[in-house]
Amino acid sequence: MAQQHFPDLIRPMLAVLGDLPEGPEWAFEFKWDGVRATTYVRDDRLRVLTRNDLDASRTYPELHALTELLNHRPAVLDGEIVALDPSRRPNFSRLQSRIHTRRPTDDLLRRIPVAYYIFDVLHLDGRPLLTEPYTTRRRLLDDLHLTHPSIQVPPCFTDLPGTTVQSIAATHGLEGVVAKRKTSRYDPGRRSPSWIKVPLIRTQEVVIGGWRPGEGRRSGTIGALLLGVPTSTGLHYAGKVGTGFTAPMLEDLQSRLAPLSRPTSPFTTEVPTDHARAAHWVHPTLVGEVQFRTWTPEGRLRHPSWRGLRPDKSPSDLTT
Repeated sequence: MAQQHFPDLIRPMLAVLGDLPEGPEWAFEFKWDGVRATTYVRDDRLRVLTRNDLDASRTYPELHALTELLNHRPAVLDGEIVALDPSRRPNFSRLQSRIHTRRPTDDLLRRIPVAYYIFDVLHLDGRPLLTEPYTTRRRLLDDLHLTHPSIQVPPCFTDLPGTTVQSIAATHGLEGVVAKRKTSRYDPGRRSPSWIKVPLIRTQEVVIGGWRPGEGRRSGTIGALLLGVPTSTGLHYAGKVGTGFTAPMLEDLQSRLAPLSRPTSPFTTEVPTDHARAAHWVHPTLVGEVQFRTWTPEGRLRHPSWRGLRPDKSPSDLTT
């Protein structure tokens, strides 16, 4: 096949939320609790782009090991950047201090190293692979033998039922499973039913529309965030979250929300009086993520807990 121009941008293919599919036409991977990133390696140079096209090459210097591992082979790879806890499980809360650091110090790199879990190859040796089936792309990825403390190609399962893979994920405390149709092509920027995500931990991406001041030991800082989910009719109020924060998280949120202040609520649906009391409204631009139990009949999050900001996403990316 003739070589083609090395791509400047391939937006990541996205999965739909659904039930675990069955049948031999599906392959299964673990769902990783981190930040999606596409890497572009060419002429010993590395570019790391997040889902919203932000360049994070300096934020995660560990990924520069890819240039040596690929041995001068140009490639575009898709994967997840994760921070591991002492049990070697991805932990999104640990990743927070790395997400917001443009130039991490040596101390931060030692305390919270990251790893890049690669699960797809989109362009290799001048050959575009987007129209190749998943099984072909996966075989080419495995043949690259990318093994390094900071670079891994996690397993995919083509001969196990999805329920078994899901059980393994649950046993090891992982976020869930992604089912991928073996014949599927890679559709850049599209949320495709050929990829189905089945989380074990229920999470929701939300937009911050306001905050309430804290009381007691949280006096003088944020007590709860007022959250929304974009809909076709505007920003739907989805409830408040007041747990899951660390002191550094609260300090960072306070500094980010201060310049976003506005006099009125950004929500198009009613905010309960007890939630709106003493509220500070903000322009709805910051995206975060919560873990929660279920949705209430009013469309609000039941028992949410804050997981962290998602600077790799914008409000237009959100789905429920």
